Amino acid sequence: MLAVIVQNDNLVRNMTPTNTHTYDNLDRELISLLRKDGRASLTHLAEKLKVSRGTVQNRLDRLQASGVLLGFTVRIREDQGLDTIRAIMMIEVVGKSASQVIRELRGFPELVALHSTNGAWDLVAEIQTSSLAEFDRVLGSVRIIDGVLNSETSILLTTV
Repeated sequence: MLAVIVQNDNLVRNMTPTNTHTYDNLDRELISLLRKDGRASLTHLAEKLKVSRGTVQNRLDRLQASGVLLGFTVRIREDQGLDTIRAIMMIEVVGKSASQVIRELRGFPELVALHSTNGAWDLVAEIQTSSLAEFDRVLGSVRIIDGVLNSETSILLTTV
């Protein structure tokens, strides 16, 4: 199944203050449909949204150009990736260095999602690696990024 990668709106605003893209209901519905089926045709999307095929294409182009829609990727069933090491890493950032830390973290392909949050931790990263050695390397690399004060990581064992 294909999935859509959508950049968190708060991160878009923090990283690119000149980007003032705001979603409307049509954008939200389009993103929702693509999250369910990233391979849906423009015609199918247009029928579901009750708009023209051209409108869907224009919306997709605008969402990609603005950086809201980052791209498309493959998602596999969890039980098909039995060798995958999955984890959640909570990250505390020093002072106002969140933008710099986020830029650095986006360079790690093993970080499949990055979220801003409230509370004791500033960021939550979802990590996927193919081995414990690779997992250990990623943890070490994240922890030495300038601006990362503290982190706590939990390996995900079973989805219940």
